[in-house]
Amino acid sequence: MIRLEDVGCRYRQAWAVEAVSGGFAPGSLTAVVGPNGAGKTTLLRAIAGVHPVAAGRIDRGGLAANAIALLPQASRMDRSFPLSCADVVALGAWPRMGAFAALKAGDARRVLAALARVGLADVGDRLVGALSVGQFQRLLWARLLVQDAPVLLLDEPVAGVDVASEAIFQDMLAEWQREGRTVIAVLHDLDLVLRRFPQTLLLARRMIAWGETGQVLSAANRQRARLSLDPWDAALLDAS
Repeated sequence: MIRLEDVGCRYRQAWAVEAVSGGFAPGSLTAVVGPNGAGKTTLLRAIAGVHPVAAGRIDRGGLAANAIALLPQASRMDRSFPLSCADVVALGAWPRMGAFAALKAGDARRVLAALARVGLADVGDRLVGALSVGQFQRLLWARLLVQDAPVLLLDEPVAGVDVASEAIFQDMLAEWQREGRTVIAVLHDLDLVLRRFPQTLLLARRMIAWGETGQVLSAANRQRARLSLDPWDAALLDAS
């Protein structure tokens, strides 16, 4: 169980997240939704341990650092560095083998299998800068498959993808659920949230609601979330 106890995080000079409390049960699928500037990415990064917690605490239940995998927003990543697609996917093995160890045969097979799983079997030697937005997003999914962590933190995993790619993602999501992995995903597609995520955290810097998705995404709660951020807050925290 990952527990949040009155968690607060700062971004620049402002509070990006305030007073969030609740828990993610092992094997649960939870969506994190809210308006732009609501602190969703900041909270996800705090759970991953890469953004400092300024108030409260996060109890990861004794999970090792390599047991939590973070999928960042593809749009925020620099693709100009001359890496091949296979090299990027192989980075998923680093938490197990270390940054300077040679890729083992088993991990090399996992890289090829992961590329095939996301429909990119023929792009392993291609430079990442040559991929479309949707292809690059799928490449990051493949890296996540190689990492093989029990807890998956996904920041806008289907942003910019086509219908076929979203179908691949939903198949993987169903597999992760069957395997008992814990999935926490920042999403904007409420139809996808309602179809696939039993639990939802509605965030507008502060926690609006957290629980069963249908109840959390009521019209009243969504209206509260829209009204909870004033324009100054939203502009300041848009990158959070």
